[in-house]
Amino acid sequence: MKINWMNYLTCILAVMLSAAACTETPTIDTDDDDVAEVPQDPPASGTQEANWKEIPVPANPGENKIWEFQDISDDFEYQAAADAKGQTFSQKWDDFYHNTWVGPGLTEWRRDHSLVQDGQLQLIAARKPNSEKINLGCITSKKRVIYPVYIEAKAKVMNSTLASDVWLLSPDDTQEIDIVEAYGATYSESAQQGHTWYAERIHLSHHVFIRNPFQDYQPTDAGSWYRDGTIWNKEYHRFGVYWKDPWHLEYYIDGKLVRTVTGKDMIDPKFFTNAEQPGNTSKDTRTGLSKEMDIIINVEDQTWRSSPASGKQSDRYTPTDSELAKTEDHTFKVEWIRVYKPVRK
Repeated sequence: MKINWMNYLTCILAVMLSAAACTETPTIDTDDDDVAEVPQDPPASGTQEANWKEIPVPANPGENKIWEFQDISDDFEYQAAADAKGQTFSQKWDDFYHNTWVGPGLTEWRRDHSLVQDGQLQLIAARKPNSEKINLGCITSKKRVIYPVYIEAKAKVMNSTLASDVWLLSPDDTQEIDIVEAYGATYSESAQQGHTWYAERIHLSHHVFIRNPFQDYQPTDAGSWYRDGTIWNKEYHRFGVYWKDPWHLEYYIDGKLVRTVTGKDMIDPKFFTNAEQPGNTSKDTRTGLSKEMDIIINVEDQTWRSSPASGKQSDRYTPTDSELAKTEDHTFKVEWIRVYKPVRK
């Protein structure tokens, strides 16, 4: 029989293709749920975390309540030049103190010593030319806060004997809550001695005042100087306060409750907030920390440090010219400040 080779080869090829089609071929599952996430580097200092609003508020808002984010908060993700702050900044802040006072001690607050860049509020200290004074930055919120409220800032304390501050103050200067007050330098050239006692501590306090004649009460217990071994000028930290009511304050650092101040004997033992006559203990009409307050973020030299009552040079903590020349050490940086109110679910 004569073989038709063309038909034969066609049949052989068909058989081979059929066998290949029946062979199981492994597949790659590209379902997104099964794909491992590529690890991302953490945000560098000066960049904004995407979830700054969603970081859990560590304080308890109360039964059947949740925390509500407030628009007074600021992530500083914009530009505000020292000499021209612009609309975004000016909607929330004044680039000065909450009245015309220029500051304590050797302080001289100036509008051109605060700016926003690189995702940070930056408050800068520098020697005033031909003077012992120090030019410093200070900003004040245009809206006030009132209890119950949680306020938290992420900030890097300066490597300086100057104070790095985030605080609240009533418009009449009679009630104050210090969220963070820190003196971050480990050495003081002016005192010519170590400064580590302060560098390891954060002052967590409040004040009630009588303005005339001037009297000031603040707690002096050991807990008002918080210490856990951290040198605070090294990294950014979260500093918060829950102003629950006129008689209850909770202080938080990096989400941890580190101090609670509660009750009339801790908030106002000297009756300075008496409604009828401040300081009069014959009738208890104390109101506690009950007034609306401005949010203030600033750097300052303080009289008790630069002009100590002892008069001793070894007790004088104020930066020298050579220290102030290190601008990075004398710039207080705040990545964000956030405010929450407890509301019904």
